Order: sequence, then C-alpha cells, then structure tokens
Amino acid sequence: MKDTSNLGFGTRAIHAGQEPDPTTGAVMTPIYQTSTYAQESPGKHKGYAYARGKNPTRSALEKCLAALEGAKHGLAFSSGMGATDAVVKLLRPGDEVITGNDLYGGTYRMFTKVFANYGIKFHFIDLSNPAEITKHCNKNTKLLWIETPTNPTMQIIDIEACGVIAKKHNLIYCVDNTFASPYLQNPLTLGADIVMHSVTKYLGGHSDVVMGALLTSNDELYDQLAFIHNSCGATPGPMDSFLVLRGLKTLHLRMKAHCENGRTIAHYLKSHPKIEKVYWPGFNDHPNHEIAKKQMRDFGGMISIVLKNASLEDTFAFASSFKVFTLAESLGGVESLINHPATMTHASIPKVEREAAGVVDNLLRLSIGVEDIEDLMNDLKSVLG
Repeated sequence: MKDTSNLGFGTRAIHAGQEPDPTTGAVMTPIYQTSTYAQESPGKHKGYAYARGKNPTRSALEKCLAALEGAKHGLAFSSGMGATDAVVKLLRPGDEVITGNDLYGGTYRMFTKVFANYGIKFHFIDLSNPAEITKHCNKNTKLLWIETPTNPTMQIIDIEACGVIAKKHNLIYCVDNTFASPYLQNPLTLGADIVMHSVTKYLGGHSDVVMGALLTSNDELYDQLAFIHNSCGATPGPMDSFLVLRGLKTLHLRMKAHCENGRTIAHYLKSHPKIEKVYWPGFNDHPNHEIAKKQMRDFGGMISIVLKNASLEDTFAFASSFKVFTLAESLGGVESLINHPATMTHASIPKVEREAAGVVDNLLRLSIGVEDIEDLMNDLKSVLG
C-alpha cells in the first residue's frame, strides 16, 4: 500500500487506502459483495474470514478515513449512532460521562434512554467554557464527549483546552467532528483520543448512504473498539463502503463550495430584518470565534437562524415554502436542506432542556449545499421577501 501521509488532503481523499485491483487492474476499489471467504485450511486465510469482521471494500474506506483524520486506525460502522454506541460500550455501570448541553438529539436519546438504564451517568454542561468540565470530574468520570461546532446552535468548543483537562483526569476523549469534516478540522492533532463521524453527512456527501466511523491512533482503544465492532455487528456493507469511497474523492472540492456558499448566505441572513439571530461561527461576534479561527480552516456550511416574532405555525410555513432548499432531516449533502430541530432532529430532547440550549420553536437549521449561489439566494429572497 502506497504511503500517502506526505500528500495533500485532496490527493489523500482520492488515493489513500486504494490501489488498482491486483487481479484485474481495476482503478476503482471493487465492491466485494460476499459474506464469507475461502480458507486454505481451518484458520488459514488471506486476512478475511467472515464479512462482519472484515471486508476489502470496507478496509479500503477505513484506511482512507484514517488518512484524512491523521489517524493510525479507522473503523466504519453502519451508522453514526452505531459508532457512538461502540464508544459508550467502553464504559461500565457506575461510570460517568461529561458532554455538552447542545447535542445532536439522537446522541442525547441514546445517552439518556439507553445507556442511563445500564447505570451510566451523563452530565450535560456548557462546554464553551472548558473550566466547567473540572467541576464535574470525579473518580467515576471516564469519558468526555464533545461536538464542535455543536448541533444546532453552532457553539465552538476549544478542542485543545478540553484535551488538556481530559488528559489530566485520565478521561477517554471523543470528538464528534461531523459538522466540520476532516477537511476543516482534525481533533486528533488537538488532543482527542477518538474522532467520531456521521459519515452519512459530509463524508458521503450525496445523501445516499447511512454510515458512521471512529478514528484513533491509540492502539489500546482501537483493539477494544474493533472487538466491539465485530462482536456487536454494527458494520456497513461493501456497497455503502464503495459509495462513501466515491464521495470522499470530491470532499475537498465540495467543502470549499459549502464554505463559500455558507459565508455568503450567513452574511445575507444576518442583515435581514425578519431574522432575529444567525448562528454561524464565521462572524467576528460569534462566541469563541477566535477558537474557531484557531482550530478550523474555514467555518463550514451549517447555519441556524431564529425567525423574528414567528410562531410555530409561522416557522412551519416558512420552512415549507422553498423551491431549491428541501425540508428534510440530515445535512452535508450536495443539496441544500432546511430542518426544524425542535420537531425533527432534536424532538427527543425535553422542551425545557432544548430551549435552555437555544433550540426554540422558531429556530431553523440550514445545510448549505453546492448549488449555484444565485439560485440559493433567490430562493431565500423569495421566501423572506
């Protein structure tokens, strides 16, 4: 396998983990659509025995993902929640987790409705000030889980500062890097032990596959996670792996367009009289903007807005009025999406907690796609007036 570590991001996205097929010379990694592999004798095989454990298409993807995050190891999962589930399974009853108060609703639901039943305690705190972490650390604290930018209020968490605290208290430190993608941010270089991605989003990039991933350079953690990966079986199939490999080849190009379009739209929305608030980390007055500048290469294509004096019905009507933007869950695809977190992605979070974090009924989340910016702007203007 060729060494791509000294190559640029775009070159790694296209080549890392991938060689022409030795049998046919096929340039694209084949889809190894098989559940089992022939063995020369019991236990003697070519590195592949059963496809839940390993598949060559998936292995190529895992190596490529690891290369993009600067990781030694990669594991692909059948969903982002499957990847999250594996990390929490590193813990034991009585252990405690520190995480943010602005968190993807599916993660919150898993933490509170599944793992809390197994005696794991979760603290949801304001991580924009890393000093708050220390107040919640005790002998039972084992995991620090952060998102940055957060979903959906785009809080910026200081990855490096959190890493210093995690190391001091001997915590496993995992960063959900979904909103930034490895093109914009690499948490392992800033002190994280594990990076999680909902590969469904920017990495796949075309809204046609559901997948998750964990990346790490810690051999011990990798061995534990790989055991969980194989034992619990949340592994993706070869076709999905092929689709993501194909998507990764344009990640650097897509992210540039997401960022360019996002910047234009964020500034337009901020100046519009019908918009009360715009959450986007590229603004100079965004809390922790300087941290975003330090740890991100650009500010991304995710924007959340609060409509001024809008009822729930008004907000629904607004979200349903677009022609180019599509009202749908998810994010990070080439197409622009609009989402109502309170009733869609974050509906599982109790209203009081949701609103305390800023996820109010008149908040909408925009995933800015890579369409022509003139068409996106015209769509916004036709709805906003």
